[in-house]
Amino acid sequence: MSADPFSDILKFTNAETLVTGGFTAGGPWAIRFPAPDKIKFFAVVKGDCWVRIDGEPEPVHAQTGDVGLLAARRSFVLASDLSVAPIDAMGLFTGNTSKFAKLGDGEDFTHIGGHILLDPVSGRLLADVLPPWIHVRAASPQATSFRWLLDELVHERAADLPGASLASAQLAQLLFIQILRAHLKTSSYLVPGWLRALGDPHIASAIHLMHSEPGRSWHLEELAKAAAMSRTTFAVHFKTVAGVAPLTYLTEWRMRLAERALREEDVPVAVLARSLGYTSESAFSNAFKRATGKAPRRYRTATRIIDSNGDVDLAVPSLYLTETQVSS
Repeated sequence: MSADPFSDILKFTNAETLVTGGFTAGGPWAIRFPAPDKIKFFAVVKGDCWVRIDGEPEPVHAQTGDVGLLAARRSFVLASDLSVAPIDAMGLFTGNTSKFAKLGDGEDFTHIGGHILLDPVSGRLLADVLPPWIHVRAASPQATSFRWLLDELVHERAADLPGASLASAQLAQLLFIQILRAHLKTSSYLVPGWLRALGDPHIASAIHLMHSEPGRSWHLEELAKAAAMSRTTFAVHFKTVAGVAPLTYLTEWRMRLAERALREEDVPVAVLARSLGYTSESAFSNAFKRATGKAPRRYRTATRIIDSNGDVDLAVPSLYLTETQVSS
């Protein structure tokens, strides 16, 4: 593994960002969008609009260059004026092969949107640490790169050049990463978890070590030294920001690596156990069963058998606990 936990986890969750459409608008307008079944992002390329999300106390005013990330399954309205009766987005975009619509003269406002695809199992590692709504304003120092990315996304969609779909996907992926980075820098509160831990410079140093050598027998004293803290202070602070104790985090990350190896590779269980720092196959098997509810070989078999509904028979690993579950 690398010493970049942020990249490790995004790769592990198979996070893939897709631009799915957009619209231009002129005059008074309002559109109601259904609750998304995936993490949704949108960007204001030109003009401004109101964003009213079901369940949020106040609407948000978004301006040119602003981006938003909606992780909650909530319907929402985009509007030039919230007093305008919204039209249904499904009716607006259904049958539109270009996936871009036009309201009125289309001169005042331009919007592009898309969603984040995640692995149905490991994706929860990311989805569970995101707040319902992230809004990064173009005026914030962290958004300096957004303008170029948005301009390039619009250009790729409009120019219809060879490779446009791939280029758009890569640009959108960069936009998603920048949104997460901005959220780390600007959020006044992050739920306990790996994302909050990576935003803490002391704790992040220790997590970098664990990700760089997950099979090493790390001791609390070594990790505390990397964080420039005393052993006790480090242990307390780590659990506060990450939601689990340091060595519990290490064990759980090892289990996630083991899950992936068992799903995707044919490495013998004994070899996998040694690579992750376990002195025996039985010690690894016991730890894996505690985390997933299944022995490694049974897990490997189960993940390769898809039931009639297309679902994989998997237990919910402990690293995916929500904030409520961690605190209870």
